[in-house]
Amino acid sequence: MKDIIAQLKHKYQTGSLVEKLIFVNIGLFILTYFIGNLGWLMGSQGNVFFEWLALPADLNSFITRPWTLVTYGFMHSGFIHILFNLIYLFYIGNLFTDYFIPKKLLNFYLMGTIFGGILFMVSYSYFPALQQQNATLVGASSGIMAILIGLTTYMPNYQLKFRFIGYVKLWVIALIFVGLDLINLADNNTGGHLAHLGGAAYGFLAIYYQNSFKIKNPLGNLFKKKSPLKTSYKSTTRKTNKQANSQDTQQKINSILDKISKSGYDSLSKAEKDFLFQQGKK
Repeated sequence: MKDIIAQLKHKYQTGSLVEKLIFVNIGLFILTYFIGNLGWLMGSQGNVFFEWLALPADLNSFITRPWTLVTYGFMHSGFIHILFNLIYLFYIGNLFTDYFIPKKLLNFYLMGTIFGGILFMVSYSYFPALQQQNATLVGASSGIMAILIGLTTYMPNYQLKFRFIGYVKLWVIALIFVGLDLINLADNNTGGHLAHLGGAAYGFLAIYYQNSFKIKNPLGNLFKKKSPLKTSYKSTTRKTNKQANSQDTQQKINSILDKISKSGYDSLSKAEKDFLFQQGKK
């Protein structure tokens, strides 16, 4: 038993971020069911640990458990639920880290979870059909949707190969997932579908507007030494060069993405992979 624990500990410590997220989800899943079964043997009604980490739809309950806005994204209601979520996380997460740094993957997972949770609670407070329902939310799906939609927004024409089907573009896969959530809003998992859409919204916005917002210090000019002379000369050379470099970089990115969509990621040279990785860090 000690050897197994040591091996698992070593695997976690040396694993990628995707593998660590999978370990955490599995660990909490096992712990939840262990505590639940122990509580049942002791005559307890319900699983206190599960309820303590699941996100409630009721805002008054949420105020007493604010951490659930994050922790629900690591909890699952059953074996099939966690199995499919972790399969999606493994494949989509590893593809994401081929183009972005692991820190960005964690950001998408956590922020997608938060956005999904917020939309879930707001919907249950606003829509009349949901206001009288006592619902709770668990699952990593919101964070995974954020990763999928963010990756799709970055390179919509990337193709994944499926057995018996062939190559399918990422935007088609994303459209199917979002479409299924919209179509099935009225089923018995309304809260889950709403959370998926919240995560998807974050994934899209985070990539689409990633370079649009720059925060400037409003007090920066107060301590700047003023020049006693004024000049009307303005150089456009630096600006022109910067624009040209930006256009060249974008053209190179487009060329690499086209190559990926036609021949796959493995067809890239090491220089092209390094270039794409550096751009993903910006």
